[in-house]
Amino acid sequence: MLQTVEASQAQLLRRIAAQDRDALAEFYDQTARPLFSIAFRMLGNTEEAEEVIQDVFVQIWTKAPTFDVNIGLPFHWALGITRNRCIDRLRARQRRARVIADLDGDQNLESLFQSAPTETARPETELAAVRAAVSSLPPDQQQAIELAFFKGLTHPEIAELLNEPLGTIKARIRRGMMKLRDGLEIYL
Repeated sequence: MLQTVEASQAQLLRRIAAQDRDALAEFYDQTARPLFSIAFRMLGNTEEAEEVIQDVFVQIWTKAPTFDVNIGLPFHWALGITRNRCIDRLRARQRRARVIADLDGDQNLESLFQSAPTETARPETELAAVRAAVSSLPPDQQQAIELAFFKGLTHPEIAELLNEPLGTIKARIRRGMMKLRDGLEIYL
């Protein structure tokens, strides 16, 4: 069944590349919820996560012709776009905080940009499933995925932080993502 979903999503991306709006709507319906969950988890803010997802689907619309089924899976491609957009947001947030702190001399303003959300983004069952899936990973994969997707670190930054080879970090993240995909298949 999973291969059928992947083939269907690859076909949708080919149609999106041909400017088929219905294909974009269908791809959105299939992927927006898990992508939003990742964006929300990384950013900790519903409004920012919504803005990121809007940007992601604009980028999917414009970049669909560059998708290569031989290089990766459609959902992983969209997940990479989401992750990169979130990292851009987090870095912009950090830059704003530094500028404000420098201008005002008040280091407490930085915490305004890093406040936790006050609302939940998904039903508790989905959040519990994601938490359980991440918790079930081996500790090294869990740590690498949390640093990459929830803290917004790049693979080289993680390798440096953990004092591990870059290839090792990439392999851990890939294996962990494959396990998460299998564990969360019903939500994709």
